[in-house]
Formats: sequence, C-alpha cells, structure tokens
Amino acid sequence: MLATQPYTDIHTFLEQHNNKELLRFVAIGSVDDGKSTLIGRLLHDTHQVYEDQLADARAHSADGEIDFARITDGLSAEREQGITIDVAYRYFATEKRKFIIADTPGHVQYTRNMATGASTADVAIILIDARLGVLQQSKRHAYIASLLGIPYLAVAINKMDLLDFDPKVFYAIQQEFLTFAEKLEFVGLRFFPISALKGDNLLHPSERTPWYTDGPLLRFLEEVPLLRDVEHQPFRFPVQLVLRPHLDYRGFAGTIASGVIRTGDSVTVFPSGKTSRIKSIDTYEGPVDTAFSPQSVVLRITDEVDISRGDMLVRSDQAPPYAAHTLDATVVWLDEQPLDPNKAYQIKHTTRSVKAHIERVHWKSDPNTLDHLPTTHLALNEIGRLSLTCHRPLFFDPYKNNRHTGAFILIDTLTNHTVAAGMLLPLPPQEIAPDLEQQRANARLIRPRSEVSQSERTERLRQHPVSVWLSGLPGAGRTALAYALERRLFDLGYSSHVIGMTQERLLHSAEEAAMLCRQLNSAGLLCIYPGDSHSRSARDYAREIIGSDRFLCVDIDVPQELCLQRLETQQDPRVPLFHRSAPLYEPPHQPDLRATILEDQLESTVHQIVSLLRQKSILLPIEEKT
Repeated sequence: MLATQPYTDIHTFLEQHNNKELLRFVAIGSVDDGKSTLIGRLLHDTHQVYEDQLADARAHSADGEIDFARITDGLSAEREQGITIDVAYRYFATEKRKFIIADTPGHVQYTRNMATGASTADVAIILIDARLGVLQQSKRHAYIASLLGIPYLAVAINKMDLLDFDPKVFYAIQQEFLTFAEKLEFVGLRFFPISALKGDNLLHPSERTPWYTDGPLLRFLEEVPLLRDVEHQPFRFPVQLVLRPHLDYRGFAGTIASGVIRTGDSVTVFPSGKTSRIKSIDTYEGPVDTAFSPQSVVLRITDEVDISRGDMLVRSDQAPPYAAHTLDATVVWLDEQPLDPNKAYQIKHTTRSVKAHIERVHWKSDPNTLDHLPTTHLALNEIGRLSLTCHRPLFFDPYKNNRHTGAFILIDTLTNHTVAAGMLLPLPPQEIAPDLEQQRANARLIRPRSEVSQSERTERLRQHPVSVWLSGLPGAGRTALAYALERRLFDLGYSSHVIGMTQERLLHSAEEAAMLCRQLNSAGLLCIYPGDSHSRSARDYAREIIGSDRFLCVDIDVPQELCLQRLETQQDPRVPLFHRSAPLYEPPHQPDLRATILEDQLESTVHQIVSLLRQKSILLPIEEKT
C-alpha cells in the first residue's frame, strides 16, 4: 500500500502523483469517540507528519507517547479542552490514491461544522466508542451524512483494545447500527473493529482480531469506488463575476458546477432564456478548447447578452434545471435561535442570493428512529422538511442529482448568521390549471411578509397575537363587548383592534374578517371580531385561516327572548331572523370562555376575557418592558 522504493526521477514521481485519484473523506461521530486520534494515527503511520509536529505531540503527552489527536487539533481552545471545535483538513497519499481528510467536531454544539466538513466528502468514517455503543449524536451524524449524499460509510468501532477486542461487543454494535441504517440511503456500509490509539486494523490487519477478515481501514479507502459523475451531468455554470477589463473583452467568471463545455457549444442563459455560443474558454494558464467541473474559468460568448452575477449558463442541448419560486427542501437547522416562520431569511444558492420566506414546516426527524414528527418550528441541530418561497426564482437540480446546484444555506437577514443548510428536493407535480376555489384557498393562506420576526414583535408589544372571536345570537351584545374590551386592553398598555363589518358586507364577513385578523396578528396585534358567524363550520373555517394557536372563541350565552327584545327596541333589521324555522345559532361545543352579558355584566365579562388572556400568557407583564 505504501511506497517501498524511493523515486530517482522527480518528473516521474510528479506525473504519477498527479494522475492518482483524489478521495475526500470525513471523520464524524460523537465527542471523544476518537476521530482526531484516528486521523493523527493514519498520518503518522503513512509517514505524513513533520518532525516538529511529532515532537510537539510527544511533549504534550502525559506518558511520553504520541498524542495523535494533537496533530490535527490545532486551535488553542481545542488543545485546552481536548475536543475538536472547527473542521481541520489534512492531506496524505499512498501509492494508489491521494486523500483529503476532514476532521469534524463531535459535540452537539458544533454540528454545523460537521455538516460543512461532510458536504464535499466521497466517504464518511463514523467513529463509535465500543464502550458506549451507538449514541444519539452518532445517529445524527450518520443521518446528516446520508442527507448530504455521501455514498459510502465506514463504521469504525473504536477503543476495542479497552474491551480485549471482544467480538460479541463488535457484532452487537454492528447489528444495532445496521437496524438504524435501514432508513438511510448509503450505497455501501463497512464495519471495522479498531484501536485508533494503537493502530489496530488501520493500515494492516491486527493480530488481536483473528476473527475479523475484511481487511484494514486504509485498504477500504484505497479501493472504494468513486461515484463522482459531475463531468457526465448536464452543464451548469453559475456566473460569479462579469469581467470587463477593456472594451474588447467581456467574460463571465465562475466555477463549473457540473458537466463539460467546449468552444462552439450552444448555451442558454437563465433566467432570460437567451441563447448564444461559447466563443472562448479562458483559464489562468491560457485559452482551452474544453473545460469541465470543477474548473474555474472565464467564458466568452458570441452575442451581446445581458448576463450578471447569479445568472446560470447551461448547454442548450441538455436538460435544463428547475426554475421555481417555491421550493421543497430538507434542512439541518444550525442556529441557536429556532426557526421563525414569520421571519424573512436570505437564501444563498450557487452565486445567487435572494430573500426567502418559510411557508410551511412539514416535519422534523426523530434522531433515534428517523420517524417524521409534525412540527411548526425547528431548533438547533434538528432536521426537517420545509417549503420556501423566494422573491426571485432559483435555477437548481435536485440535490440527489447534483450536490452543487441542489444545495443552499439560509441566512438571517438581521444577524447575518447562517441558520440552516439545505438540500433541494424535486418539484412536486403541479396542476396546469387548478380550479378557482383552489386558487382562492392558496391566495388566502399566503403568509404575510415581514422583515421583523414575531418574537421581536412580542418583545416590543409585550403580547402574543391572537384573535378573540365573539360568537352569539344577534342582540347578545357582542359589539358593545368588543369595544369595551379594546378600551380595557388599551388602558392596560396593550395593542388591539376591533374588526368591524358594515351590514352591506355581512355575507362574507367571517372569511374576510379571518383574513384581516391573520394579517393583523402577523403585525403583533390582538384582534377582536364581534361579527356574525352563527355556524360552527364558519368558525372552524376562520380558525383554519387564522391558525388554531391564534384563535380564541368566546361564546356570549344570552337567552333568545332577551336578544329579540333588544333588537325590537333598536328596530334592528335582523328581527325577522328570529321567526324562521331554521336554527338561528349553533353554539360552539368547547369555547375558550362562555359568558353572559345582562344589563350590568359588561365589565364583568371584559374582566373574564382579560383574565383568560393572562392565564394563557398572551398578555405579558408590561412592567418588564425595556
């Protein structure tokens, strides 16, 4: 596996070295499972460590032996704490291949760094402490590696020397991991009983595991097939920069994400749809006739076409990318602040950055079982599926087809933090002409847009937005109660608004009021609606539009005779409704509050509603306002 004869001809050596395949692999797993030690041992045993590094590793070892983890853990904070914090990249080579290693942190707090290091890997090595077995973080890292499209996973069951290389331990952990990995999409899985510290089954088969005959880890790394096919994928060229050094030169610089391009090829520009031909391909070394992924080049075309940063060039004779405003994606949430569906984010995809809004969180994944759990938010390190809408279209391929044009990150527009890494999914089949009712439903449920998050509004206004839906018979006193409640909330320092409807608009008032309540709730306001919604279906429909977490129903229970008497005194046009045979009002089965408004009970009912809002923590203490 390793070179045994020195090269006497430097040119022969360089030529053979340049022609070797390059394998990128990443070491993942839970904290203290031995990732840095494994990589340090591989570098040491393949003679890829400098003498000063070895001297430093020996000097800081308690027993005078080599501290292999110190070879890769270069940050002072890493050495002080004995953990990996940032991704460390190392390089080594054997006679068969060249390798780039990414040593990633195992601590839950640094899962984002792990995802970064694994995003370009061809193989993942997951370390599992034989004493502890498969931990939740081990499962999370394996799941992320699968989502990132890494085809091969080597499961290195480490510290077997501490358990006398007991095969029962090895096979028990292997079976547990295989059961978990049934839902993952790896092309191949291999298991290795190792001791990263002692070097067992790393470069050579260990004499202490005669029961294991599948070969050492390095042989697997040298022989595992590379499944890269970016050169055979459709040509994708996101434009990064327009170069115009003088009037006679206009080129478009960037990195070829996938595919091959040649001079004379016809290309289409997205989003304009304009076509042209490749006039020349310029590189740092000079013009070439052919370029392929992942080369960085400058393309010149024959026609004067308006092209700018964020546009994409594709070959006209190949399948075009998806072009869409609405996207579905699987994401890993990387920020300590949880996902806020009411907040605007920025999506960074290839060289294109656009504002995006989260329309829906479909589910999050249980890290132990990989089951999909219903949710509306994602917290740090949680994995879930989202639907997003962008202000401008993205041009992409599904991540499983193209890791370069199918990946993106989400950025918080206020803090500029990277909050999520995402993998785009194929677009679902769309109806060409959805029926009118479906179009109306889609329009009703579009989430209002804002640069201000709901949590920020709550902190400023000291209230959680809800809509208080007053239901009851005509004449029950709903309107008087609504304005009395608004007055009381204002006096207490809270912001509310009564949704009033004129008699001319009573036909569709419930639907229109619900849409308006949804809009005002998104602005942080409390809404009070006293209008007519006599049927349970109308109230359920309003609840659906507003959101069940923001809908409170207060039933005003007043005798029908008293309501009729009030309307007759006021000569209200709704008096004939009381003489129909059909039921006039369907009271809610389980209202949040049931109250009675008689002649002197208005203030009492207002007090009950305010108490309810405080009990549900909708009204926050004003004195805490800063």
